[in-house]
Amino acid sequence: MARECRRVIEISRRPYAYRTSHRLDELEFVQPDGTQLKLLLKDLRRSELGPARRVKPRLVHNPRREVEAYRVLADANLGTPICHNSGKHWLLLEKVQGVELWQVGELATWVDVARWLAAFHDHFASKPPSSVALLDYDAPFFRLWPERARRKHPELRRVLSGYDRVIKLLISQRRTLIHGEFYASNILVAGSRIAPVDWEMAGMGPGVLDLAALLSGWGDSERTAIAAGYRDVSSEVLSAAQLHLALQWLGWSADWTPPPEHARDWLVEALAAAERLGL
Repeated sequence: MARECRRVIEISRRPYAYRTSHRLDELEFVQPDGTQLKLLLKDLRRSELGPARRVKPRLVHNPRREVEAYRVLADANLGTPICHNSGKHWLLLEKVQGVELWQVGELATWVDVARWLAAFHDHFASKPPSSVALLDYDAPFFRLWPERARRKHPELRRVLSGYDRVIKLLISQRRTLIHGEFYASNILVAGSRIAPVDWEMAGMGPGVLDLAALLSGWGDSERTAIAAGYRDVSSEVLSAAQLHLALQWLGWSADWTPPPEHARDWLVEALAAAERLGL
């Protein structure tokens, strides 16, 4: 994953204005030919999580996970950010000159992202990585979240009584490498290049979870159009994935609310998905 070492001179370092969770510094270098190079240094230690440290469940925090994800992605040639170097708790990443997908209003671009997602899932379904650092989106993982969400929202008790069906639907899907938080705020678009960032929840599981994250916030007709760029996914399976994502947000922490880029009424979304599933 590390690139060939070349002599460079660091000329500036400052906190990156658009950090999401972990500390992120923007570094500027001058290369031997005089050109400037901007990189991002991500500190993956739990102590550098900022406000998220208080509420992020320890069960999903592993500083090695994103390092491992970039190692796996390095040879896939899918346009993800280049990892120039890494250590036990840090990453030195390419600063992609793009815009976050949520700022893009053209539906065609979202369809292109869905096509990219299908190619990404196809690639790793046929070449599954093996790593203990990656999350395993299996039945025990899916069982974690209903009870955590129900403690905070007792009104979920009735609809979650049939949650085993949701788990069966999700674990019956093809397993592949998934991003885990494939929301528009974590996807950079640079021309025709699509470069997802923040692979902290990467793991092996059903690809429909990534598709459900991509579709969140859109109306029915837009969701149908975007999903068509991915592949045929049954409405039942998609609703199961949407319910899981909502419960995961609701179960994150008893005194936690999502950051602005993920600020939706997840309780309403959970109840709506449960209704579509007949729970």
